Formats: sequence, C-alpha cells, structure tokens
Amino acid sequence: MNWGDPEQFSDADLLQAHIDGDDFAFTLLVRRHHDRMAAVAYRTMNDPQEVPDALQEAWTKAHEMAAQFRADSQVSSWLHRIVVNACLDRMRRSRVRAAKLVAEIDTQLPDEAEQARDIDLTLSINGALRLLPEDQRRAILLVDVEGYSIAEAAELLAVPTGTVKSRCARGRLRLSVILRALRAPA
Repeated sequence: MNWGDPEQFSDADLLQAHIDGDDFAFTLLVRRHHDRMAAVAYRTMNDPQEVPDALQEAWTKAHEMAAQFRADSQVSSWLHRIVVNACLDRMRRSRVRAAKLVAEIDTQLPDEAEQARDIDLTLSINGALRLLPEDQRRAILLVDVEGYSIAEAAELLAVPTGTVKSRCARGRLRLSVILRALRAPA
C-alpha cells in the first residue's frame, strides 16, 4: 500500500493493513500511539525502569494479536488495554522484589518521617497512588489523571460504569487519608 500521508488513514485502516500483511502499517500505528501508550505505562507501573520492557511486550502482543481485534471498540482503547495488561503482568512477576522494597520502606519510615512531610505535592500524590489497591489506582488514573470519561474507563477496564464510580470514590477517600497522614505534624 502507498502510505504517502499516513494521517489520512484511520487506526482501523492501519491495523487492517497490518493484518493483511503490510508490516509498515503496524510501524505507523506504533508511531502514532507510542507517546500516549508510554504515558499509560509510566502511570501504571510502580517501577519506571520496567516501562520500556513492558511497552515492548505490549507492542509485540498487539502485533501478534492484531487479527483478534474486535471492531466494536477503538484501536486506541484496544492498545491501551494491552499496555495496561502488559504492565500488570510485569508487576505480578516482580511482586517478590516489591515485597522486599515494602519491608525495607517499613523499617525506614520512622527515621524518615520528617523528610516525608517535606515531599512536594506531586511526589506525595504519586506515592499515595502507589499505596492504593490496584483496581482503585487504575480507575483513578484513567478518570482523574488521563481524563477518560467513566464510560471510557469502564470499557478499558472491562467493568460496569458503577464499578468504576465506586472504585474512584473509594480510591479518592483513601488518597485523602494517606495525604492527610503525610502532611500531619509528627
């Protein structure tokens, strides 16, 4: 296919061309969505150093599973879901490392309480987000950070809209408690 101006082709066109055997079409799709999917991965992962590997796994999975794409959703939503799942898979595989890190942090917290109060708001929020249960964190990131609607977040998470609303509400409540604890004087 002649790709002259790739912007004239929709994501669905590019994906279909890839399925039909045009590997360059998939390259164009990756270029179009790489920055946004990288942002999703950075917000999902606990360890930013793991993000490049998770993204590579996600793009490989999307390349291999392109023929299974259901046209009832947008290609960008499908890619988002693959990236989130690749990140979660990587995080599950590294739980042992995370458990060791949590144990180390628990032993250091009393000595670092004064430092924790001096952390700027952005770092406090990011840290607090990481303390939330995974389902609440994912819902809050999609709705409050990335700006997806409740309905879009529900589609990406494959749950009912009411579930997204309740996860966001519970997560916001926990965030406020965590942030108050971080800001409380010793």
